[in-house]
Amino acid sequence: MSTRRVTASDIARSLGISRATVGFVLNDTPGQTISEATRTRVLDEAKRLGYRPHTAARALASGRTRIVLLVLPDWPLDFNLRRNIEEASLALDEAGYTLITYTPHPTGQARPLWETLQPDIVMSMTMFAPGMAESILASGVARLIPDPRVPVVDEYSDDGPVLQAQHLFDLGHRTIAFAGSADPRVADLVASRRRRASEAADALGLRLLPSREIELTDASALSAIDEWRASGVTGIAAYNDDVAGTLVGAALRNGISVPEDLSVIGHDDTPLASMFEPRLSTIRMNSIGLGRYLAQLALSTVEEREAPTVGPELQMVLVPRESTRRA
Repeated sequence: MSTRRVTASDIARSLGISRATVGFVLNDTPGQTISEATRTRVLDEAKRLGYRPHTAARALASGRTRIVLLVLPDWPLDFNLRRNIEEASLALDEAGYTLITYTPHPTGQARPLWETLQPDIVMSMTMFAPGMAESILASGVARLIPDPRVPVVDEYSDDGPVLQAQHLFDLGHRTIAFAGSADPRVADLVASRRRRASEAADALGLRLLPSREIELTDASALSAIDEWRASGVTGIAAYNDDVAGTLVGAALRNGISVPEDLSVIGHDDTPLASMFEPRLSTIRMNSIGLGRYLAQLALSTVEEREAPTVGPELQMVLVPRESTRRA
């Protein structure tokens, strides 16, 4: 059995039309006056013969690989991050692009993927590590997001901690604490949310006690709870729902009522938040909207069109549940 790849010439020969006409149809070349009947005949014959586009040749001809490389920080792949990536991948696939994720490690010896794949664009969910952007540009990739050569216009900010502080304030809490995560992989993100919580507390006139980094154990959570309650804390804003759930579980197992003695609000609205008892108040992120936004940002840069705007679908939303109550 022959395994020879079916070519555009084979389709042209079968239909008795020119190779150029077939090429124009298969490549959807703009500016050509080809009748819809001829276009349909070419596509039907291509399907019948089992034609598959030669990806490498097409990339060489167009100057594009139609690959988007997303550089991920060494974060845990939690619920919202997975949904962000899945939705961005789907949106890019719909536009004819492939999303590939890559997590570089400080001790890694593998050749960076931007050198082997030659992607159309390299994106990162955080600022590129020192020297990384220079390495990407030196490999021949011309498009970066974020681009260190372009002044940053930050349209998107994590307002979750602000909503957490406002919710506790509205319930009458006046001395609160921020509970971070002890996972070193998310230290920068924890620091960012802690800073936003501190700014919100200052603006509202709340007393915010020094943060504690919580390991997902009863001992770590209870130690922080005892220290904070001794200082008058009645409400806790947690870095995420995992930390919030750990705090609530430790409190309940040690005779501290939630929310009667202590209100706790999480962040991310993961499935855990609505399955926990008491159900966790939390902050909902539109993971689907954010994933779509990332995809459109990549496409607008590669295809040199207007960048998408940050709409209301990317705003954080408070989800009040039973783990918080009026002080």
